[in-house]
Amino acid sequence: MMKHTYTLAALLLTAMSGAAQADEAAQLARGKSLFTTATPACALCHTLKDAGAEGAIGPVLDELQPDAARVARALKDGIGAMPSFKATMSEADIAAVALYVSQASRAK
Repeated sequence: MMKHTYTLAALLLTAMSGAAQADEAAQLARGKSLFTTATPACALCHTLKDAGAEGAIGPVLDELQPDAARVARALKDGIGAMPSFKATMSEADIAAVALYVSQASRAK
């Protein structure tokens, strides 16, 4: 009985891990899409190699390599010339862009 329970637990953990990876992949794809299509698009001002963005106004995100919390704060509150997106983006969309930028800016 113990072996059967262990096998079932291992299968459940594997399935949950796969679902979490699929969810993260979907969130990253959504974040990348929003990075290039939000109004105004992040790509207009920021350089981010993974997105093919070569903006010249905002910081080069590949060099800055911000973590997700920093990106989310900037999106919600605005910073410098960057406007706030809290009225035009949902919390889920802000989280998706933040995750995408934090991971894509660290990709080599």
